[in-house]
Amino acid sequence: MKLGVNIDHVATLRQARREFDPDPTAAARCCERAGAEGIVAHLREDRRHIQEKDIRALRKIVATRLNLEMSLDEKILAIACSVGPDVATIVPEKRAEITTEGGLDVVKHFRKVKKAAAALTKAGIEVSFFIDPVAAQIIRTKEAGVEMVELHTGAYANAQRRQQISRELDKIRKMTAFARGLGMTVNAGHGLNYNNVQAISRIPGIAELNIGHAIISRAVFVGLEAAVREMVKRIKT
Repeated sequence: MKLGVNIDHVATLRQARREFDPDPTAAARCCERAGAEGIVAHLREDRRHIQEKDIRALRKIVATRLNLEMSLDEKILAIACSVGPDVATIVPEKRAEITTEGGLDVVKHFRKVKKAAAALTKAGIEVSFFIDPVAAQIIRTKEAGVEMVELHTGAYANAQRRQQISRELDKIRKMTAFARGLGMTVNAGHGLNYNNVQAISRIPGIAELNIGHAIISRAVFVGLEAAVREMVKRIKT
């Protein structure tokens, strides 16, 4: 199982002062040195953290895989096609949200997401949809011509009671197997941290976990390379 590190909150810290440090490209290099097998960045419509210049700079220096998280906004879509990340993960986006609140509703927005996926594919970009672990969403993703999903693990991460945690894990396990049965690549992420990641990492069929906030938070105390190495160890043992 691979680890993709989301570096959005390196940019959040920089944007707090609207200056130059810390630099997301330096963070990406550091993560790769520590064993990250992908770099993830979300270019939001409100530009609250990652900026367009960051995505263009990251495209030049990322040696593993650059995964651009993005909405269906036409301007963002045009930037993605211009920059050419290795992967574009389409996520839902609300201006008032603190972080992504759930999966993309492929069933409801099928025509729009299919059109966006086709444009990205034409530009030579692999496409992934960030969706809840629900069979109908997986089926419509496949029908949209998209062969990769990232399952939203937020409900699992937020679960408190043992029974609830077990139920959410079972959903992810079953939907991973379901998507794999359709020949799809399955990734997962959202809300994963050093305490809850191992149960997810033991689910057969998940190719990659994308984790950001927990790693950047840990890095405040131990440094970014150490924080990434610790997470790599957690998901690979």
